This record gives sequence, structure tokens and C-alpha cells, in this order.
Amino acid sequence: MAYVGLTKPRVIELLLLTTVPVMFFAAQGVPDLGLVVATVLGGAFSAGSASVFNCVYDRDIDEQMRRTRRRALPRHIISPRAALVFGFALGILSTIILWAWVNPLSAALSVGANAFYVFGYTMLLKRRTAQNIVWGGIAGCFPALIGWTAVTGELAWAPVVLFAVVFFWTPPHTWALALRYREDYKQVDVPMLPVVRPAHDVAVQIVVYSWVMVATSLVLWPVAGTGPVYPVVAGVLGAVFLVQAHQLERRAKGSEDLSVIRPMHLFHSSNLYLSLLFVAVAIDPLLR
Repeated sequence: MAYVGLTKPRVIELLLLTTVPVMFFAAQGVPDLGLVVATVLGGAFSAGSASVFNCVYDRDIDEQMRRTRRRALPRHIISPRAALVFGFALGILSTIILWAWVNPLSAALSVGANAFYVFGYTMLLKRRTAQNIVWGGIAGCFPALIGWTAVTGELAWAPVVLFAVVFFWTPPHTWALALRYREDYKQVDVPMLPVVRPAHDVAVQIVVYSWVMVATSLVLWPVAGTGPVYPVVAGVLGAVFLVQAHQLERRAKGSEDLSVIRPMHLFHSSNLYLSLLFVAVAIDPLLR
């Protein structure tokens, strides 16, 4: 179980949630079950590999943060060397599965996402800039592309739009969590935006990204020619999310008290928003 914890299963669940629905959308129906299984396994191993490398590199700060200090490496349950071997094994197995049973393009995209998360976000951006999660979050957008290419073997504008939705969703989602744990990040000198800027400034940025995210989600309708289900669901979900983002901004005005701001409300809502939006992506072609 300690090794499983290194892979951050909740992150894997979220990434797969943006992979499988896109496969339904790309197939305009139910995709081949064997292809889905291979893509899910390959994607899960790839995401798990990236998370393991992240845990190894960040073990020094994880040991000091309340949210992460009970992970296996800070508790010395697993050695860094053993974790590295595990991470490489997952990455190699992922590439073999995707290359052999899906297609080379999907395998290459998966390797690219893994490399960007480890080298781009974890090693380069996370400890150096307050915009770390904006650009580092690109790695988490790749599953939309991988799900599409797994079915079609090529890229198109529809998965690019969904890639952009996840890109603009990531800052509100992550900054809400970072507001909750800003003292942890401050203690270890990780310049997350809530560490270097007042809560209200962060909330304003969350509102801006939320508006762009909702607008981008609606672009899928004309670009991909969806049926009526998707734009209705996207519109309703987007309206609810925007209300909550603006409520967060109002609570943060003139206050740094987390009990007043309640950022975790938006964090949990963001998970629900993305989940239901991509469920709508999967269901839309089935109802046409």
C-alpha cells in the first residue's frame, strides 16, 4: 500500500476521468473495450510514474508539510532508491502498453506529459515562480489528447479545446487548495500564489480563470458539433461555478481568515465541475 500511495491514486482518478469520456466522444459512441482498458492501464501507470518521481524529488519539503508528511518517503517507509526503481518501472510499462496496444502517438504524448510534469513543473517551476501551477498544470491536460488519439490516431481541434478547459480549470482548483495550505507552502519556501499575494488578489485571479474556463468549455459546441446535451450541461455547470468563484472573491475582500474565505468549498466544487462536464462529453454522442 505504501507504493500505491506514492502514485497519488486520487490524481490518477482525476486524469482518467478526462481520458475515458474523450474516448467516447472521439468514437461518437462506445469505444472498443480492449482499447479503453489498454489506454486506462497505460495512462494510470504513466501518471503514477510521474507522481512517484515527484514524491522522490519533493521528499524534503513533504516532510515539513502537514498535507504531505505522512507519505511513505517522509516517513522513511520506502527508500528513495526503491521509489525511483518503482517509478521507472511504471513509466517503462506504461510506454510499452500504450505503444503496443494503443498507438505510438498516444504513447509519445504520455511520455511527454510525464517528462513535463517531472522536469518542467516539479524540478523547474514549482520552487521558483508563483506561476508554477499555471504552466506546470499543462501536464494534467494531456489525458484529453491521449484519449482522443487512442481512438482516432490523430489530433483534432475538439481535444485541443478540452485540453484548454483543463488548463484554465487547474489554477482555480489548485489555488483554492493552496489557500487552505498556504502556511505549509510558506514554511518550505514554495512560492505558490497564495503565499506571495493577498487572498483577495488570489481570489480575483480565480474569478478571471474561471470565466475563461467556462467560455472555453462552450467553444466545444460549435467546434465539435455536439448535440444539445453538452452545451446545456456546460452552461449550467459553468454558471454554478462562476457564482461560487465570485462568492469566494467577496469573502476574501478585506479578510485573510480562512474560516471566512472557505477556499475548500471551491476546491471540492471544482472536482465536481470537471467530473460532470466530462461525463457530459461522454454522454452527448450516446444521446444523438
